[in-house]
Amino acid sequence: MSEPRILTERRGHVLLIGLNRPEKRNAADFELLTGLAEAYGELERDPDIRAGLVYAVGDHFTGGLDLADVGPRVGPDGLSFVSDTGVDPWGVSGRQRTKPVVVAVQGICLTLGIELMLAADVAIAARSTRFGQIEVARGILPFGGATIRFPRTAGWGNAMRYLLTGDMFDADEAYRIGLVQEVVDDGEQFDTALAIAERIAAQAPLAVQATLASAFTAVREGDAAAEARLQPTLARLAASEDARIGMQAFLSRTPAEFVGR
Repeated sequence: MSEPRILTERRGHVLLIGLNRPEKRNAADFELLTGLAEAYGELERDPDIRAGLVYAVGDHFTGGLDLADVGPRVGPDGLSFVSDTGVDPWGVSGRQRTKPVVVAVQGICLTLGIELMLAADVAIAARSTRFGQIEVARGILPFGGATIRFPRTAGWGNAMRYLLTGDMFDADEAYRIGLVQEVVDDGEQFDTALAIAERIAAQAPLAVQATLASAFTAVREGDAAAEARLQPTLARLAASEDARIGMQAFLSRTPAEFVGR
């Protein structure tokens, strides 16, 4: 039997989600897409999991979409790969995730790999990583959110420079335009990303999710919609057990052990 396309492992309160098709540069066939959506569903459902870390097995994060496998599955309404128990990792269809995701990339990171970073919250890149949003060279367009998030993240000119040419760029350029938050020496990207995911997971889960939800609301519905929910959300959080634990930790100057209630 072949190994699963997606590996999952619980590391404390962090769910590790590994792309596992290294012999094909982790190119995403239909099995990998559906497996990744199921892993995001697991992240969403498990109350003990507070953050996710997406990484890749082997030398490369992803060579992009396996068009030979996925292409014939694109129908009149596009491509459907998310089941009732899954969550779209690219956040462009169905229900949205509510928990933070950190991504660690290395080697080649093409197309849907960049879009996965853009759809996540924090991205760490190995120094030798090479990026490319090359859909226009294949006769298609980015359909995982790059046309929406890349200009918002990098600015219009920086985004169009790569979206419309398909040119490759390096980790320093990815950092300059804001696609990644840190560039580290090769081999250090996983540990650095895990440390960040664990820092997030150590905070009050309800507060982390509320913070993320507020930011999502501002982006998707506008500032006014997010502003209208700030005070009601604050009141709800202030009445939580975690708020009491946080105050006790502050007063006693000891680390807080949050319970997510």
